[in-house]
Amino acid sequence: MVKIAVVGATGLVGRKMIDLLEKKDIPIDELVLFSSKRSAGSEVSFRNEKYIVEELTEEKTDGGFDYVLMSAGGTTSIKFSPLFEKNDAIVIDNSSAFRMDPTIDLIVPEVNRPTLNRKIIANPNCSTIQSVVPLKVLEDAYGITRVSYTTYQAVSGSGVKGVQDLKRGENGEGPVNYPHPIYNNAIPHIDVFGDDGYTKEEVKMIEETRKILGQPEMKVTATCVRVPVENSHAVAINVTLNSSPTVSDLKNLFNQSDHVVLQDDPKNNTYPMQVTSSGLEEVFVGRIREDDSLENTYHLWVTSDNLLKGAALNAVQILQQLMHTKEG
Repeated sequence: MVKIAVVGATGLVGRKMIDLLEKKDIPIDELVLFSSKRSAGSEVSFRNEKYIVEELTEEKTDGGFDYVLMSAGGTTSIKFSPLFEKNDAIVIDNSSAFRMDPTIDLIVPEVNRPTLNRKIIANPNCSTIQSVVPLKVLEDAYGITRVSYTTYQAVSGSGVKGVQDLKRGENGEGPVNYPHPIYNNAIPHIDVFGDDGYTKEEVKMIEETRKILGQPEMKVTATCVRVPVENSHAVAINVTLNSSPTVSDLKNLFNQSDHVVLQDDPKNNTYPMQVTSSGLEEVFVGRIREDDSLENTYHLWVTSDNLLKGAALNAVQILQQLMHTKEG
């Protein structure tokens, strides 16, 4: 008997999680959906049945759950994840609350595996997830010494409020969620600024990359930008390797990988785009070329659906990874 809870079941990511549990035919004997008090009572469909979303309370964490998919924000996760863990459930948390806790696994299934030293597993930042998948391919083949990111992140990464701000701008209205209009604009500001001028989002990418790849001293930097795209993130990656493969070597490497899709034929205008990766599960890689200004350095352009691989799908894949390990 497998009993699973989804916390944040009425949010963008929570609903994607529920859809994927059905699409992936995850073996579930009992499913319980939780939300805040405000959204409790909502009705959600799963496998041709209607489920009523319940308000999450401390008492309900002692419900005999095997797994909990948590996508309700950091404050909720900090309060409730340890309670579920105490009651012997494995929590897969989509917030940033536990990502840099050294006792908590930070997992991308194509890259690393849970140790389960704690029964809380952190789902990384959306842009980090789609970036470390191709970086792991390079790391295994050549080794990596340095990474520089520039992200182009869709408004759905801000949730419903971000999408609403884009729609407001299209209608000539001012922003509510962002400090500036996002329509016809790019905002180099995601999350709060630190004293060093880096935003919290940029620091997340830097620290999470090091943790996931198991290289705490790796040189990593990032600039994160919000763009007027509804869904799917793009990341320009500049990566320095330990050797000097040719561009053809890199294309062949990615073409043979099970974890990415190579789209790199510039003569025919073929390269990854946010509009074509939206709604798909894969991580797409293209625009591979040498950086002539630095030795052993290359450019990659990577796109992926931030609500799928960048959030809900990665969480469900972690769940599948755990279930497979348990069966094995």
